[in-house]
Amino acid sequence: MTELRWLSPNEAPDSFPSPGDALTEPNGLLAVGGDLSPQRLLAAYPKGIFPWYEEGQPILWWSPDPRAVLIPADLHVSRRLSRTLRQSRLRLSADTAFGAVVEGCAAPRRYAIGTWITPAMHEAYERLHRLGWAHSFEAWNGGDLVAGMYGVAVGRVFFGESMFARISDASKIVFVSAVEYLQARQFELIDCQVWSDHLKSLGATTLPRTVFLGQLERLCEPPGEPFCWSKDYARYVGAEEL
Repeated sequence: MTELRWLSPNEAPDSFPSPGDALTEPNGLLAVGGDLSPQRLLAAYPKGIFPWYEEGQPILWWSPDPRAVLIPADLHVSRRLSRTLRQSRLRLSADTAFGAVVEGCAAPRRYAIGTWITPAMHEAYERLHRLGWAHSFEAWNGGDLVAGMYGVAVGRVFFGESMFARISDASKIVFVSAVEYLQARQFELIDCQVWSDHLKSLGATTLPRTVFLGQLERLCEPPGEPFCWSKDYARYVGAEEL
């Protein structure tokens, strides 16, 4: 691929180029433009494509190679983390504060300048959430939201987008509980998008893009019916729904 494909908002939602045409530098950049409609996002994820851009840029679509993933059964919980989980008094929930979780993920971080969660991205995933496709997991200390993560569920794949924490280890508690819940609901793959040592410590690995796309073809069909997870998750963790 010598030049990027420009997408028009008027094109069909699934009019993406093949992920194999993505650039190698920057790794995975595939297309520019289009829109963030639910139809386009739901066409992109099962093809291994996701949006990632900053304020002032056009929409950028990515499909990196290799792909960071976590197989739920491979989740690694260290002794220290296991002890933290047992001793935690945080209250856990799902799909009760989606907008607040996205805001938490978009907040400035000490190790980064700016955020890729633009107001347009926030609005787009709020729409997916209202339709039952995007979900959040939350941790509460009393009435305070102290950690959360969100992503998109299609078939038996959870496409993780971002997470945040305001107190130590809270994001790990949310992550472990979310993965265990997803495994209990027969999810077979969690897309982590980009590799990090933190993900490695929790059991993540990488797949060549061709292998990852083959997994999506198998696991995203049939897509299943979207729904709110709050009551189901509350029953799973043995808590009252917020």
